[in-house]
Amino acid sequence: MPRELFQDRAVPAFPMPDCVANVSQIAGQGVERPVTAEVEGKQHVRTAVFRRLSLSEGALALGGFITACHFRVVRWTNRLVRIPDATFHAPWDNEPAILVVWHGEHFLVPFIGPRNERINVLTTLHRDGEVITRAGMHFGLKFVRGSGDHGKEFMRKKAVQAFTALLRALRQGETVVVTADVPKIARVAGLGAVTLAKHSGCPIVPIGIATSRRVRLKNWDRTCINLPFGRMVMVRGEPIRVARDADDAALEAARRAVEESLVAADARAYAVADGRE
Repeated sequence: MPRELFQDRAVPAFPMPDCVANVSQIAGQGVERPVTAEVEGKQHVRTAVFRRLSLSEGALALGGFITACHFRVVRWTNRLVRIPDATFHAPWDNEPAILVVWHGEHFLVPFIGPRNERINVLTTLHRDGEVITRAGMHFGLKFVRGSGDHGKEFMRKKAVQAFTALLRALRQGETVVVTADVPKIARVAGLGAVTLAKHSGCPIVPIGIATSRRVRLKNWDRTCINLPFGRMVMVRGEPIRVARDADDAALEAARRAVEESLVAADARAYAVADGRE
């Protein structure tokens, strides 16, 4: 065969696939990677489908049922200790009260009691709040939807509507449960609870809740997932009242008092649960 057949022959170029949209470069590595419109489109579709399914009635109902079952198992397998034991419910036995807990420490609210008390709980409008609401309804709790905020999200989160509903419940003689801190600012009491106390005339009662076995998440409020087979502790602080004519300085003083009392109650609940006290 002639040698010329193997010399100076160009290699035919293969056409690039039509699906290639662009090429991205991994920073710092100098490696080029094809990014296709087809792949990006599939990822977007999968995300949209997952979100739609997670917000469906069936998914929310199932999530609420599973969460309620978890709460029941935790309660049944943990020995409950209330401090003070004999008078734990005294502040809201004869009058409605505003019970306050921290964000991330709220999953055991259904067991604050007493059992025959119809308690109104404030929950967020987010999907997580919907699941918690459906779970709490298995325990006979009532819910007010909305949440507070320091910034521009105040109106979107229906804080005004939630405040009005809580005030109405208190005036009807029903106790309410709210988180003392507002979203994204953990363990710093806001002005919501003290303002509600001012307009309702009802006392604020800090509640610290803990279990000896738990998992702590790494999110903004360090959510505590309570686990079975241990000790459950609830510590009640002393009631805090706010005068109806309280000015801004008085409200700030009451806010600090609520924060300090709740920090102390929470710390003691964990100390007792962990056997350090």
